[in-house]
Amino acid sequence: MAVDVIVLNGGSSSGKTSIGRCLQELLPRPWLLLGVDGLIDVAPPSLVSYGPQGTVVLGDQWRALEAAWSRGVAAMAGAGAGVIIDDVFLDGAISQRRTSDHLEGLEVLWVGVRCAAEVAAARERERGDRPAGMAAGQAETVHHGVAYDLVLDSSSASPEDCARLIAARVT
Repeated sequence: MAVDVIVLNGGSSSGKTSIGRCLQELLPRPWLLLGVDGLIDVAPPSLVSYGPQGTVVLGDQWRALEAAWSRGVAAMAGAGAGVIIDDVFLDGAISQRRTSDHLEGLEVLWVGVRCAAEVAAARERERGDRPAGMAAGQAETVHHGVAYDLVLDSSSASPEDCARLIAARVT
């Protein structure tokens, strides 16, 4: 069965967006790259803040907005657009279950993007656009209890190499 949605889950600065962009170039048909960072950018600033060590603090109405966004993403995929979701499962398996519920009826490829905490932290410092400590804090926790079809280690593999491995499972 053809894949409708590719979910890339990994901590901050693990390379998900770079892998997603490479996938867009490799896959034979156009795919949309939609990520939680984009949702955060367009959400009211009061719904997402950052605590000590880059912990993410979500406002009371975040989950309702996230659910609406997820249903919209699923509708695009259901209408025939290939969708790559770049996400951070803050609640591990619970987050995957929420996402899976919204993608019901679609063929999903679940991809874990692992990155050693020290590598992600170095990328975070280079980027300079994330709270310090976020990458290291999320490196493992976002994977707790999550079931994957494919797991990649972006600590040593390039975004292009990771994208090739995913593309081989899609085409």
